[in-house]
Amino acid sequence: LKVIAIDERLRVIYEDNVHFDKDLPEFKTQGGVYIHSDRLTVTSPVLMWIKALDMILEKMKSSGFNFSQVRALSGAGQQHGSVYWKKGSIQVLKNASSELPLHQALKSCFSVSDSPIWMDSSTASQCRALEKAVGGAQHLASVTGSRAYERFTGNQIAKIYSQNPEVYKQTERISLVSSFAASLFLGTYAPIDYSDGSGMNLLQIWEKAWSKSCLDACAPGLEERLGYPVPSHSVLGPISPYYSQRYGFSPDCKIVAFTGDNPASLAGMRLQEGDIAISLGTSDTLFLWIQEPTPALEGHILCNPVDSQTYMALLCFKNGSLMRERIRDDCASGSWDEFSKALSSTVAGNSGNLGFYFDVMEITPEAVGIHRFNRDNQKVSSFPKEVEIRALIEGQFMAKRIHAEKLGYKVCK
Repeated sequence: LKVIAIDERLRVIYEDNVHFDKDLPEFKTQGGVYIHSDRLTVTSPVLMWIKALDMILEKMKSSGFNFSQVRALSGAGQQHGSVYWKKGSIQVLKNASSELPLHQALKSCFSVSDSPIWMDSSTASQCRALEKAVGGAQHLASVTGSRAYERFTGNQIAKIYSQNPEVYKQTERISLVSSFAASLFLGTYAPIDYSDGSGMNLLQIWEKAWSKSCLDACAPGLEERLGYPVPSHSVLGPISPYYSQRYGFSPDCKIVAFTGDNPASLAGMRLQEGDIAISLGTSDTLFLWIQEPTPALEGHILCNPVDSQTYMALLCFKNGSLMRERIRDDCASGSWDEFSKALSSTVAGNSGNLGFYFDVMEITPEAVGIHRFNRDNQKVSSFPKEVEIRALIEGQFMAKRIHAEKLGYKVCK
């Protein structure tokens, strides 16, 4: 959990973080999560998140941070994770005593104590059922921006309903991680915003309303448990009196809707129409501002957090930095300098040599293996080292462009 405070000129005046494993060892998480014995189910304890918030606010208080100067507060949460509030919890949330840390006040408020998160992949049967119910994967993508994905919240809710109908019955509200965090500051249930709501397989991205057929395919009475979605930049209301009394926040401090981490990246990097951003990590992520999207079976279309009339596209490529590091080790003696020199020694277009490099099953497209083609389009088993290096880099970036164009991105000439 990270906090950052900025002044009116966007200068950073305070930064801090809480590390779940190290600072909250009593929850016994690894990487902030529990990986269950089936290796598919991945969850995080809700109370750990709340205790982390208590802890970071106490750290700020003891460092002398002046909460009364905070005019507005917003945040970002990991996408797709969900939190299940037990019946009657809204009263507890509204009336929390500032004498108690929040994690103690809310400890009995959740019908599911461990929240399913984005790493979970245990809902394959629910995904198939949802696609079937709405007329196929492409139709689901056309309505909600994505085909059915195991981590997406609608499928996680469907799993909870089918396995624990009693638990679902006891649930009065389902939040995303982002709207859950906003609820803690608001002192009442915060609505889900359009952008994070687009990662649920439930929101009609064009109409900005829940899809009845998707809701019905997942669980009964779901609409009332989700509340109405709102634009991502909505001012939700003033901060809960709990924070004024316990930490000295001004009662006029406004809570702005929280959103998902990916939409927040688009907003935080101040992308505009036609811009494209690429994050080169273990997985490579590409996201872009888009005017007229064409949802496809690969990639995601989300509502744009900055401008509710436009969209953002998101593509994830699993074979990212680990693939580049392996080719660096094989072809450049583990040295990025040698890798760069080899890249510079070859011409753009690689004299017609082309390669696709997937050590593990790729997401976009669904493929695996190393595939090399020479200038005559014949498959070959190997390339000279410098050709291999350029084939990898050009292949990765061409794939990003091709799949972005499939989603409706236009490369300006």
